[in-house]
Amino acid sequence: MPQSRIRRYLKHGTLPQLSVFEAVARLGSFTRAAEELYLAQPTVSVQIKKLTETVGTPLFEQVGKKIHLTEAGRRLYDACETIFRTLGDVEDALAAVRGLEAGRLRLAVSTTGKYFAPRMLAGFSHAHPGVEISLHIHNRRELLERLAANLDDLYIFANPPAGPDYVVQRILPNPMVAYAPANHPLVGKKRIPFARFAEEPFLIREAGSGTRMVAQQLFERHHLQPRVRMEIATNEAIKQAIVGGLGVSILSRFALGLDAEQHGLAELDVEGLPLEQHWHFVYPTGKQVSVAAGAFLEFVRREAKPLVLDHLATLKP
Repeated sequence: MPQSRIRRYLKHGTLPQLSVFEAVARLGSFTRAAEELYLAQPTVSVQIKKLTETVGTPLFEQVGKKIHLTEAGRRLYDACETIFRTLGDVEDALAAVRGLEAGRLRLAVSTTGKYFAPRMLAGFSHAHPGVEISLHIHNRRELLERLAANLDDLYIFANPPAGPDYVVQRILPNPMVAYAPANHPLVGKKRIPFARFAEEPFLIREAGSGTRMVAQQLFERHHLQPRVRMEIATNEAIKQAIVGGLGVSILSRFALGLDAEQHGLAELDVEGLPLEQHWHFVYPTGKQVSVAAGAFLEFVRREAKPLVLDHLATLKP
């Protein structure tokens, strides 16, 4: 293919610049792009400056405190999707030729999934050290956005999307339980009516969280409303708020983590809880699963129980 039309892009290391540009455009923030790419913010700014010089026209404009794509930026952002997908397809094809001596695995998980996904990835990496692995952690809303954009190989959801557009495969049980401070008067009581539990101040995850969605559905099922005392953006902060006596909550048992006993928390025996849910692998229907992703699917089916469930069973709040 003649290369004269794209010579300017071949001369300036454009691919790393496009990677930075795509992240800034998608996230709408230089700071968030730097965090996602593990780069210093000045480095992100320099890469965008170099790309702008290469393209020859501004890619972003700032209105107030927000940045927006220019017309050129929008066209380049659309091109990025095609470029990265093509390069990904090439890499997947080469990985198939090389087998699992190389290749890549891009996994995106929900915020609670971060407590067990690294353990599974570590086991897989020990078995296949040549595979390059990346892990992205998001709340359910952001995870759905990544899934829609087909940015990763596999996604792990506690509450997977429904419909024919997605392949959904069950992985692990994900029990949702009620937690209270260890000194709470309901601790130790049997079969607490859900209506009694609903009288307590409730600590709820932020909008877009799968944990919040499950809690709201459970209250609706009992025709009750939670007495929300505080909306909190992370499971860690909710755990600390419970220990501090600010209220009770409903969380995945995985939210306690897998590596340490939890002090100051107690699981309540509430009517209808634990609520048995499951973790699921999800990917778009029709997606060609890479060799590395396929191998990880098989590894998790085989090893999830000894790596995660058996260990989780030994920990009690």
